Amino acid sequence: MTEKKSVVIGCDEAAWELKNTLKAYIKSLGYEVEDVGSEEGVSVLYPDIALAVAEAIRSGRHERGVLLCGTGIGMAMTANKVPGIRAAQAHDTFSAERARKSNNAQIVTLGARVIGPELAKMIVRAFLESEFEGARSLPKVERMAEIERAMRQA
Repeated sequence: MTEKKSVVIGCDEAAWELKNTLKAYIKSLGYEVEDVGSEEGVSVLYPDIALAVAEAIRSGRHERGVLLCGTGIGMAMTANKVPGIRAAQAHDTFSAERARKSNNAQIVTLGARVIGPELAKMIVRAFLESEFEGARSLPKVERMAEIERAMRQA
């Protein structure tokens, strides 16, 4: 990957420590990082953080996003409510890579209570360094977008 992209990152109170670790790591890889919260001791509704990250992607302000909570599940569910967003929960490098290569996901979600910081770094790196391959996956991603459009009109 020759061009570095910008990344937006956010978490709830269950994951602020992992968020800070990943934010520093992502910066060390040469990426610009915007942090939309939360911080130590600040209780938030994780859907608000997921929305902030998803909107930053949807608006074009950032190309990729990282969301963290206790499990990564709620963040993925919420981010995927935003039209045009594809968020994938990943707790291994293969899933993170396939989320990008096969599904063109813009956001990866991780659980701070599920994985440790070193594995989280490997997962985020796999996600950031992978690109959508198109080919056989393109009709599937296009179909996802068609379903989304149809559901908005229903």
